[in-house]
Amino acid sequence: MPLLEISVTPVGTDSTSFSSDVTNAVRKIKEKGLKYQLTPTATVVEGDIDQLWEVARDMHQEAISSEVQRVITNISIDHRTDKQMDMNHQVDTVRQSLE
Repeated sequence: MPLLEISVTPVGTDSTSFSSDVTNAVRKIKEKGLKYQLTPTATVVEGDIDQLWEVARDMHQEAISSEVQRVITNISIDHRTDKQMDMNHQVDTVRQSLE
């Protein structure tokens, strides 16, 4: 299943904090029932490719609608077609290699 790593950064706000923006973005993921993993600097979402594009758009639009002057959205998609993968498998593979 494809993985989307996304970070949405509002620019031009009155505060350097944007945890409420992250909370609103994660709500968009939860509304769609997608599996996700929050990290300190981005969020990884698992789903089919159409779901991932849709949630990325929704997260970006959510940030724009909060009346910020600028939003920077960075996305990375890992879409493997030769075999099945998911977030847990990716992490487990690295953890096993470290043992």
